[in-house]
Amino acid sequence: MADPSQVTPPPKSASEEREKSKKIGALRALWPFVLPYWKLMIAAIAALVGTAIISLTLPMAVRRVVDNFQTEDAALLDYYFVAAIGIAGLLAVGTALRYALVTRLGERVVADIRKAVFNRVIGMSPSFYETIMTGEVLSRITTDTTLILSVLGSSVSIALRNALIFVGGLILMLLTSAKLSALVLLIVPVVIVPILVLGRKVRALGRDNQDWIAASSGRASEQLSAVQTVQAFTHETASRAMFSDVTEASYASAKRRINMRALMTVIVIFLVFAGIVGVLWIGANDVRAGVMTVGSLIQFVIYAVMVAGGVAALSEIIGELQRAAGATERLVELLHTVDSVRDADEPVAVPSPVRGHIAFEDVKFSYPSRSGIVALDGVSLDIQPGETVAFVGPSGAGKTTIIQLIQRFYDPQSGRITLDGVDVSLMEREAFRKHIALVPQDPMIFAATAAENIGFGRPGAAQSEIEAAAQAAAAHEFIMALPEGYATQLGERGLMLSGGQKQRIAIARAILRDAPVLLLDEATSALDAESERSVQNAVDMLAEGRTTLIVAHRLATVKKADRIVVMDHGRIVAQGAHDKLVAEGGLYARLARLQFTDGIAAE
Repeated sequence: MADPSQVTPPPKSASEEREKSKKIGALRALWPFVLPYWKLMIAAIAALVGTAIISLTLPMAVRRVVDNFQTEDAALLDYYFVAAIGIAGLLAVGTALRYALVTRLGERVVADIRKAVFNRVIGMSPSFYETIMTGEVLSRITTDTTLILSVLGSSVSIALRNALIFVGGLILMLLTSAKLSALVLLIVPVVIVPILVLGRKVRALGRDNQDWIAASSGRASEQLSAVQTVQAFTHETASRAMFSDVTEASYASAKRRINMRALMTVIVIFLVFAGIVGVLWIGANDVRAGVMTVGSLIQFVIYAVMVAGGVAALSEIIGELQRAAGATERLVELLHTVDSVRDADEPVAVPSPVRGHIAFEDVKFSYPSRSGIVALDGVSLDIQPGETVAFVGPSGAGKTTIIQLIQRFYDPQSGRITLDGVDVSLMEREAFRKHIALVPQDPMIFAATAAENIGFGRPGAAQSEIEAAAQAAAAHEFIMALPEGYATQLGERGLMLSGGQKQRIAIARAILRDAPVLLLDEATSALDAESERSVQNAVDMLAEGRTTLIVAHRLATVKKADRIVVMDHGRIVAQGAHDKLVAEGGLYARLARLQFTDGIAAE
């Protein structure tokens, strides 16, 4: 196994790391999520302040009890004992109330953060996912928000409570004994310095640890989502080793953070309690000299312990706060990520009704992750309403890119694409995409029932409409053969279905959508000859009266198209009917010869 220290770390710029290792102030980004629940927050703060005040009154009750041990008035002593028990009861109730309110606030805020982050990333264009692993995004939504929950639900309230006890305890210490308090205050700077110095290092290590956790989740998600491919190529051992290396690197990062926090805790606690022992020694001498009472010394000592405990707790919690600050930064990065594809501030209305007139005007495009490779090079194309246009050509010619740009998953570097004469970049994406139905080359089957997967094309569709779409897509028969018919759970990514069955589900989904523009990207590539014939008939019926764009390698599926567009290296090299293109020779004729003539000869 590789040394975890040698594993390539998650990518991040040095300037970014320096900028994000400064302050806990990053937690201020949570404020917009907390503010809507200000009433709950005020109630939690009131309970928190109340418990802190009650805690600070306990030493006074102890002092009264101790100094009145020798009193002849037994009733007075009983009164002080009862008062002490009453204070303890109030403290118990107040602490429980504080816990309930703060925890509820934390759960509510984190739920809103998760929804906000998911709402943001679900609308990001595909270029966003070219540079970040889906597993890392999921890690931020789950692991980072869980860390924030632990902070909002406990650490922040504990930190505030200990800060109040620290300040209140110092004030009451001064009132109890100014001399001993002055000695304690001399210790404070000695304790604060290591908290500030080591705390910053813990902060940086905490963010590094979160990055490694995200990288580990990303690797696991990637391998598990392709588990059949991993097993088919007997890659299990290599995958285990890869995940193990990343996980060990994550553990090594966590160990460095833990060691730094442990060092900080050792230094702070030793300095605090060593100082208290020294002050207690001086106080004991004052009691012997009659300068102060035993009760006063005990009261002072309790306050000193409370103050020291507050400092020690803060030194512990500051590490959690710093980790949460790192997690907050990572979530805020997602929320503030600028999408390369954005809707106009004042989008133009989608034409009504949508006729399906699509035009490309000198479009040039390169994928963001492959900026040096031209995907479309000056493409101009006019597709009339109701026309069926097929795109053929070798792999990488730009056929699928045409489909993606029509849906505005990307924006071209130059030129424009219009729908019924309106530039798609001027319309709201969700608004015009409602008028487009897609059957992709690799259809996505969700971990839901067969009916829900088909109904994805039009939420709220009736069961009869779903079944009619399935019948039109030649999917009804195999769905009814499933254990529970349309109510059968298809499993994650439809693992229980064959490739052809997945595509028929996807075609049924597109049929149900009943959109004026139909995009078919290798829609029948995984079907056997009989199923393909059935589905092709359904597609032919569906295409009537609709603008249909078909991407296909198998030319038999495009022969009946109104027009065939031949593409090569991102350019349109020929277009026309099948017979015309065969007669012209060139790329299409060569492809046709390979598929028809050579194929027949080979048989």
